Amino acid sequence: MECLVREPQLRVSRVSKRFGDQPVVDDLSFELHPGECLGVIGPNGAGKTTTFRMCLGLSLPDSGEIELFGLPMPQEALAIKARVGVVSQFDALDPDFNCAENLLVYGRYFGMRDADIRARIPVLLDFAALTHKAESRPGELSGGMKRRLSLARALINDPQLLMLDEPTTGLDPQARHLMWERLLKLLGQGKSILLTTHFMDEAERLCDRLLIIDHGKKIAEGQPRDLIQAHLEPDVVEAYGADPRQLAESPLAAHAQRVEVSGETVFFYTQDAHALLAALEPRRDLRTLHRPANLEDLFLKLTGRQIREGA
Repeated sequence: MECLVREPQLRVSRVSKRFGDQPVVDDLSFELHPGECLGVIGPNGAGKTTTFRMCLGLSLPDSGEIELFGLPMPQEALAIKARVGVVSQFDALDPDFNCAENLLVYGRYFGMRDADIRARIPVLLDFAALTHKAESRPGELSGGMKRRLSLARALINDPQLLMLDEPTTGLDPQARHLMWERLLKLLGQGKSILLTTHFMDEAERLCDRLLIIDHGKKIAEGQPRDLIQAHLEPDVVEAYGADPRQLAESPLAAHAQRVEVSGETVFFYTQDAHALLAALEPRRDLRTLHRPANLEDLFLKLTGRQIREGA
């Protein structure tokens, strides 16, 4: 969506962070503008959560500057947090309070009057599709309900900016889609979102722009479709059912600009798939899938296919 106001709500300028001798965030810079969703994606250990924590003042950068709403973080942390809503990776709901009470107690942390909080509680429970669970405690809720309650709680102070750290991890497809619907509604209301995620379909669905980081460094930034067009061939043909290495080195590879092997699947990346599909037609021993290039292809090209340990 087009942002009418271009002054950033969040500005990260040349921020670095080390743990011991290990650089976790390395000279990272980016901005988030009003009304947009910026997705931060990268492999495990890329520095996403550390960046998120520094933006919240929970971890101090070794160098560089972070500003929210023109105020320096962490020096103006209290004033900043009054205008920010946060949903962390793990639910921090109070198990001793029901859903309505969780919202009431959280609103008091912002110094809000009880009357104002109580006026917002029905609206937020309705937004989270939890009106029927107002008297239920978190332990009685499903995973998707807990995440929606965490989102409702983050909205109690009517924040301008939401910071969401992997908000749909662990949710089933139905719960994820309901969460996406709620987040799109918030964007439609003009709120801004900083989102970290491991789900490429989530990033493509929600994000106006993407920041891809690896080893703490920015390796790409831009609109999802622009990044795909800039870094990838438009067509992908997946083939499996034979020795993948032999298949990748067969004459079929001549019809592709780039060939990758992952597990039992060979990925042929091509500017035009017609010749490759014609060459594959006689190969009844193979199963094939022809599709356009997507964000997952981009992510794997820029960060590699190897499994990473860590967070």
